[in-house]
Amino acid sequence: MASYTRKPEITMQDVDGILLRTAYWEAPEDNGELPLLFFNGIGANLELTLGLGDMFPGREIITFDVPGVGLSPVTQWPYRHWMLARWVRKLIDRYGIDVVDVMGVSWGGALAQQFSFQYRSRVSRLILCATSSGMTMIPGKPASLSKMVDTRRYTDPEFMRENFAKLYGDAADESAGSHVDGLLPPDPKGYVYQLLAFAGWSSLPFIRFLKMPTLVMMGDKDSIVPLVNGQILTWALPDARLHVVEGGGHLFLVTRAAETARVINEFLNGPDNASAQAA
Repeated sequence: MASYTRKPEITMQDVDGILLRTAYWEAPEDNGELPLLFFNGIGANLELTLGLGDMFPGREIITFDVPGVGLSPVTQWPYRHWMLARWVRKLIDRYGIDVVDVMGVSWGGALAQQFSFQYRSRVSRLILCATSSGMTMIPGKPASLSKMVDTRRYTDPEFMRENFAKLYGDAADESAGSHVDGLLPPDPKGYVYQLLAFAGWSSLPFIRFLKMPTLVMMGDKDSIVPLVNGQILTWALPDARLHVVEGGGHLFLVTRAAETARVINEFLNGPDNASAQAA
C-alpha cells in the first residue's frame, strides 16, 4: 500500500446507534479553507481514501466507512440516502464542523448530491466525480458491469489486477496496484444495502435546488459511468462546470491523482471562492 505524509485519525463514531468508522484529517493551520467532506464509492473502505490528505494538504477532511463497508458494522435494516445523509450531518456536528465543501465519487456522488440537497445552507461547493443523477443514468459497458457484481474483485487481488482495465477503463499501473492492495471486502448484506439505497433514487427531482458552484469531473474512458452522465449533470445543475479527464477511466481519482487534485484545488480555491462562502 502507498505511504502518505499526512495521515488521519481513525475512530469509531456512534451516531444514533449507528457505528461509523471515521477518518479525520485536522487542518495543519487556520488558513481559511473550508473542511472537505468526502463520500466514497460503493463497497469502498476508507483505506482507499488515505491519499486525500496529500491531495488537499491545507484542509480539514472527513470521510467514513458506510455501514457494512470496511470496518463499519452493517445496519440491522436497509437505509435510504436521506437517512445516511442525516447520520453524516450528525457526524460532522460531532467534529464541530458547520459549513463544508462536499466531494463524492461514483455511488458516493449520489450521496453527495442528497446531502447537498438536505443541508444546502451548510454546503459551499460541490465536486462530483465519475457519477450520475441516479436511476436515470446512461449505463456503462456490459463487460464492466458484469465484473462489478463479481465479489472476487474484493476477495481476489489477482482477479482485480487482471480485470482492472476492463472493469474501470483505467490502466493497471502502480497506483492501481496500491488501490487493489487497500481493498477490504464489504459485508455482503452491507453491499446489498448500498445497492438498495441507490435503487429508485434520482437527483433530477431536486437538482435545480443545488445552486452551489459545482465541479463535475468525468473520465472519457469510463466504462462504468459514461461521460454523457456528467454532461447531463452539468446541464441540469444551475451552476456547474464540466472537466473531462482525457484518457481517464472510472478511477481517475486514483490513477490520475495529481491532475485530479490540481483541478479540484483550482476550483475550490478560485477567485470567486470568498463570495461563494459568503453566499
